[in-house]
Amino acid sequence: MIVIKKYAAIDIGSNAMRLLITNIVEQDGMETQFSKSSLVRVPIRLGQDAFTVGEITEENIDRMTDAMKAYKLLMKVHKVEKYMACATSAMREAYNGKEVVEIIREQSGIAIEIIDGKTEANIIASTNLHQLIDSENTYLYVDVGGGSTEFSLFSNGKIVASKSFKAGTVRLLNDVVSDIVWQEIEKWIKQITKDFEKISIIGSGGNINKIFKMSGKHEDKPLSYMYLNSQYSFLNSLSYEQRVSELGLNPDRADVIIPALKVYLNAMKWSGARNIYVPKIGLADGIVKALYYNKI
Repeated sequence: MIVIKKYAAIDIGSNAMRLLITNIVEQDGMETQFSKSSLVRVPIRLGQDAFTVGEITEENIDRMTDAMKAYKLLMKVHKVEKYMACATSAMREAYNGKEVVEIIREQSGIAIEIIDGKTEANIIASTNLHQLIDSENTYLYVDVGGGSTEFSLFSNGKIVASKSFKAGTVRLLNDVVSDIVWQEIEKWIKQITKDFEKISIIGSGGNINKIFKMSGKHEDKPLSYMYLNSQYSFLNSLSYEQRVSELGLNPDRADVIIPALKVYLNAMKWSGARNIYVPKIGLADGIVKALYYNKI
């Protein structure tokens, strides 16, 4: 007998808001299956507010509220049984973040949980990475967001270390990531990986997903450091307008994709990794699985 449930996750990031609706298929004697039913992304760049002026502007509060009302209706149409909304770096740092959460709750009926960096890293790590990685090898999981980057080291199928740093793409675009932060990231990565050999990177986030899609590679094949570096140089050689018009990148992707690649390349360099795997997983996937397995 098959039982199909529908869960949803709302990921309110520093670059965009996403609604993921997932089919959860339960069958006796078989592992539970999770498959994407719908994904809606709205490019509201909250980090532009939070990291420059320290607050979410009235305009973006209105846009967020409208998006959440739409998400509520979409979940109703899809007959979603259970959902959770999580906000990350931008909402954490905006001094009116809690006020915005209350406005949205009153107007849309959706309660938003503002989560810290450690919780964010743990939720992402709760995705079924064991299906994606060889338990005998070591992987550094790197999730690059708009406001922060989450790192988790896996060895023998278990988490060895996990940490969040304030080095996201929107921060980098606005030049608010100091050399000290980069030095801290380098020191942490080198420290936790020094006792391991043959490390690979697992990359997560919209920008690395786009790079992987552009490569035309099969889903289980990695990208090399050399390929990623060549793409970084190529994209850097183009203007913002060329990235949009000639490559067809979304306007809200065409600028952040370069600082994102810089984070992945540095993570590979400092860990000694030569390859990066790009499974289609992220915070929203982690929220759904954490809800299902009662980890939230």
